[in-house]
Amino acid sequence: MMPLDGIRVIDASSILAGPLACQILGDHGADVIKIEHPIKGDSMRGHGPSKDGVPIWWKEVSRNKRHLALNLGKPEGAEVLKRMVAEADVLVENFRPGTFEKWGIGPEILHAINPGLIITRLTGFGQHGPYSQRAGFGTLVEAMSGFAHLTGPADAPPTLPAFGLADTIAGISASSAILLALRHRDTTSEGQIVDVDLLSPMLTAAGPGPTAYDLLGTVGARNGNRSTNNAPRNTYLTKDGRWVAISTSAQSIAERVLTLVGHPEVIDEPWFASGSGRVEHVDLLDGYVGDWIGARTRADVMQAFTEAGAAVAPVYDARDVVEDEHVRGAGILTEVEDKDFGTMLQHNLMWRLEKSPGAIRFTGRALGADTDAILAELGYSEPEIASLRESELIK
Repeated sequence: MMPLDGIRVIDASSILAGPLACQILGDHGADVIKIEHPIKGDSMRGHGPSKDGVPIWWKEVSRNKRHLALNLGKPEGAEVLKRMVAEADVLVENFRPGTFEKWGIGPEILHAINPGLIITRLTGFGQHGPYSQRAGFGTLVEAMSGFAHLTGPADAPPTLPAFGLADTIAGISASSAILLALRHRDTTSEGQIVDVDLLSPMLTAAGPGPTAYDLLGTVGARNGNRSTNNAPRNTYLTKDGRWVAISTSAQSIAERVLTLVGHPEVIDEPWFASGSGRVEHVDLLDGYVGDWIGARTRADVMQAFTEAGAAVAPVYDARDVVEDEHVRGAGILTEVEDKDFGTMLQHNLMWRLEKSPGAIRFTGRALGADTDAILAELGYSEPEIASLRESELIK
């Protein structure tokens, strides 16, 4: 038994945030039915690298999902969805607000069919408010959340992440929200609308800047890899041209680091007793740490910091991650069977439940791979399925 055995999820979302939320649910046993346009498919199929024309990222974000190619924008397609939600627990969609209503499949209609349905709507700016009709992508909220303003060197432009940070945070957040709604349904039998916007989780991740501005009138600024909360905290170049990162969020760690690099005398300075005090002397501390690390290889630095009980980590690229003994030994990455590649390496489940673990049952499938089987489950006959296919409503 997996935690979500018996839960059926309709994934009518695209790109990353919604599909990731549904991937997480599928990883833990939900029967996820992925709906894609029969001709266009999900744009996520074109994101990221591919091998021999087969998208690699798609294989992960669409794992543990059955695939139905269906045009929801046509009345006949909307009727198929109505039949599906009668037996579903969760629907996830990320179209611009009002789109489902325009297609005749808005929440009032779907809840009339299934009052216990959890309708999760994932958008850039939510279902209400002045920006609700704006196109919303992760890049936009990474900019608006304050993240880009705070990221990068002080004398350089604001910096955007090189990956889908906002979408990933929103996807994880949405999976939590869906579980809360399911728990509510367990006790009340009521379905509801779950409104998840990309901006809110990203604002939370960017920290307490709005509260600090409200109470203090202060606005944060870019500070490179340094922290405004403690020091030393930075990336440092080793003798052999590798980078390491250290953190001294805990006072005891800061003391160990400065003792290790040969400057225990600063520990007795009054300003050293707090993170903010150390930040005021960051150039001095960074100089001590940087000089010591720069005179040694990364292997020597890692060994010395580990033996001293100080916090350090190498700055990894993808190759380093794959080759790391802990990443592989702890199963953070795992080999899975795949129809196209034989086996492939994927991120494992993000958390491990002792009594009811999830599993990667299969990887992302081809467009419309399960269309006939899903429609047959809904009671469609072979002639009806053939008619839908001839009308290009399905694939």
